[in-house]
Amino acid sequence: MTISLPTSTRAAVLTAHGEALTLQEIPLPAEIEAGAALVRVACTTLCGTDIEIWHGKMTFPGMLPMVLGHEMVGEIVALGPGTSDALGRSLAVGDRIGWSESTCGQCFGCTVLREPVACSKRGYGFLQRSDVAPYATAGLAEYAYVTPGAAKLLLPEEVKDTWASMAGCAAKTVLRAFQRAGGVRPGSRVVVQGSGALGIFATAVAHLSGAGTVITVGAPAERLAAARRFGADAVVDIADGSEATIARVLELTDGQGADLVLDFAGAPSVGPEAIAMAAQRGTVVVVGSTGPTGQPITLSAIMGKELTLVGSLNGDISDYYRAIEFFRAFAERMPWDELFSEPVGLSQASAKIATMSALGEIKAVIDPRLP
Repeated sequence: MTISLPTSTRAAVLTAHGEALTLQEIPLPAEIEAGAALVRVACTTLCGTDIEIWHGKMTFPGMLPMVLGHEMVGEIVALGPGTSDALGRSLAVGDRIGWSESTCGQCFGCTVLREPVACSKRGYGFLQRSDVAPYATAGLAEYAYVTPGAAKLLLPEEVKDTWASMAGCAAKTVLRAFQRAGGVRPGSRVVVQGSGALGIFATAVAHLSGAGTVITVGAPAERLAAARRFGADAVVDIADGSEATIARVLELTDGQGADLVLDFAGAPSVGPEAIAMAAQRGTVVVVGSTGPTGQPITLSAIMGKELTLVGSLNGDISDYYRAIEFFRAFAERMPWDELFSEPVGLSQASAKIATMSALGEIKAVIDPRLP
C-alpha cells in the first residue's frame, strides 16, 4: 500500500522583525533524500534566540522569511534510504526523534578542529528561508524536513517531549558551558548570571554538581523565586544596578567572590560584573552575550586576579546527547515541568513570543497539532 505524504505544511512564518507571525502553507520536498527524514512536529519549545530573532536583535541580510523554532521533537512519517540517528541506531516510521543543527563534515572546523560548532556551513532551522528548498526545517510547523546532515537522536520514552525539546538547545548549551569551564569543584561558589531558562537550568546543574553555594543573579522576582526552587542558595535582584549587584555577591561569598561565574544573561553590563564578582583564580564563562556590543572589561583585572576567561558557543551532538541523558538521570531531582507553559497551537505562537519577550513565561510550548 502506498502512503501519501504531505506536499506542504502549515507554518508560522516570520516575514518582518517585530511583527506577528503569519500562518502560511509552505512546500515540503517532493523526495526524501538519503539520510533525511520527514517528521510531524509534536512539540517545540521557544528559546531566547527565537525572541532575539523576532526582535531583530539577531539578524543578517536575506534571512527572512523564515520559520522560527530550533528546539523540537516529532514523529517520523517518512525516511530516506540509510537514515539513522547520530549513534548509528536505525530509525523507522513512527519513531520519536529530536534533531538539531546540520554540519557538513568536510570543512576545517569539522575535519581539523573536529568541532561541530565550528562548522562553516552549520545549518539551523532558523537559518533556512521558508521560500527556498528545503523550506521547512524548523519547529513552528506541522511538518519539518530533517536534512541528511542534521544531528538526529532517537529519544528514550521516559524523557518528556518538553524536556527533549529543551535539550536541543538550551540544556545542551548549559552543559557545554560547564564542560568548557572544567566542571564544578565540590563545595565551590558558583554565580549564575541570568534567570531565564538557561540561567535556571544552570542553577540546577550547579546544585546537582555539588557546588557549595549557588547564587543566581537576575530578574524579575518571580524568576528568582523559581531559581530558588531549582537549587539557588541565594538570589540577587539586578534592579538596584551593577554596583549593588556586585556588592551583594561579594557579601554572600565572604568578600572572596565566586570560583565560577557563568554568563547566561547577555546584558551589556554582564562582562564587567562577572570580572568583579569572580574570585582570585576564578573562571568566567561567556555564553549568553550574543549582542554586538557590551560594556568594556578591564584586562588588568583579569590579569591581577589571574582569571580564566572561557567562551562557550551553543553545543554539538555530544552535548545534545548528554542533555537527554541528564534529564533521564535527574528526572525526579528537580521540578522540571515548572519551566514550561501549557502547550498551544501555531495560531498562538505570536502571542507566546510576545509574552516571553516581556518575561511573562520561561519556556513557551507550541504543539503544531493543536488548533
